[in-house]
Amino acid sequence: MTRWADIDFSAVPSPSLLIDRPLLERNIRTTIGLARDPSRVRPHAKTHKMIEVARLEAGLGITKHKCATIAEAEMLGRAGAEDVLIAYPLVGPNLARFARLVREYPGTTFRATVDAPESARALASAAKGLDRRVPTLVDLDVGMGRTGIAPGEMAEALYGLIASLPGLAPDGLHAYDGHVREADLDARRAVVRGVQEATFGLRDRLVRSGLPVPRIVFGGTPSFPLHAAIEEPGVECSPGTMVLHDHNYASRFPDLPFTPAAFLLTRVVSRPGAGRLCLDLGHKAVAADPPAGARCHLIDVPEPTFVGQSEEHLVVETPAAGRYPVGSCILAIPAHVCPTVALHRRAYVVEDGRIVDEWEVAARDRVIGI
Repeated sequence: MTRWADIDFSAVPSPSLLIDRPLLERNIRTTIGLARDPSRVRPHAKTHKMIEVARLEAGLGITKHKCATIAEAEMLGRAGAEDVLIAYPLVGPNLARFARLVREYPGTTFRATVDAPESARALASAAKGLDRRVPTLVDLDVGMGRTGIAPGEMAEALYGLIASLPGLAPDGLHAYDGHVREADLDARRAVVRGVQEATFGLRDRLVRSGLPVPRIVFGGTPSFPLHAAIEEPGVECSPGTMVLHDHNYASRFPDLPFTPAAFLLTRVVSRPGAGRLCLDLGHKAVAADPPAGARCHLIDVPEPTFVGQSEEHLVVETPAAGRYPVGSCILAIPAHVCPTVALHRRAYVVEDGRIVDEWEVAARDRVIGI
């Protein structure tokens, strides 16, 4: 366990993103252990967006990845990933960018998802001229109500269309269940069971019709252990947050065996009144999608009350404000780590009580090269 008080932060600007490398690696190993085999894990790169994390995962046996953007897919290609699923609708210029990815990274298999006939046809058109068929999954709406198609007759017809289109190859089903947020494990298990039953039912109907369904990509972090526990061929689990974890998931889902490995360094920049501190942790440095006052957990600051936050400032009150003169370093755990990481160009890597490296958050940009 890192002894943060022993680390010299004098040369580290604030606010900054810090990563505890041993905790990061432990979270990855725990993920693989729950899945029982790294081939059943397809972690979502949206959380970390870093080449070094992808290579660390590869070193532990993970060859499959999921992502949402072309930039994330290219980052994974640069990291030498063998297998990348872009689980996001490809529209507009991203169709041509996808085809360019396939050409420029021939050592990586890039997979795509579609949820409508027009999307499948557009992808097939973009695939013209490629030297391989694009493995294409049907994206299912299993309760999220965001993208996807219900696992019924229209999904069966869409899968058949993929099989008939030149340039595409039917490659399975993608069932993201981000709506699963039940804190109670039994309640969560019941919702996940419904997701599994609907998805396996569709798979079985497709197989009976003579179509191959080589894989089913299930879930996010809250549902991951439940999907990992099932004994079904072709199941791949795609948690993302677990690699760095965050305060929201750690507090809401205490059954998840992961530990926050990403931290924020902030400093006291002002003491505007008795019992009050102003920190340089505005919402340009920590995700602002959680409610105001619940965007981070301040470590070792007793009884903090969040008074207000703006672009560069976070004002808090604490009965221990007198302990923190201007310039004092404070650590925070982000409530939502994925968009927090995207707010930082680099992460300072901590190991053995010292800063040992800096990792670029390469895929925070929408365009890297392609």
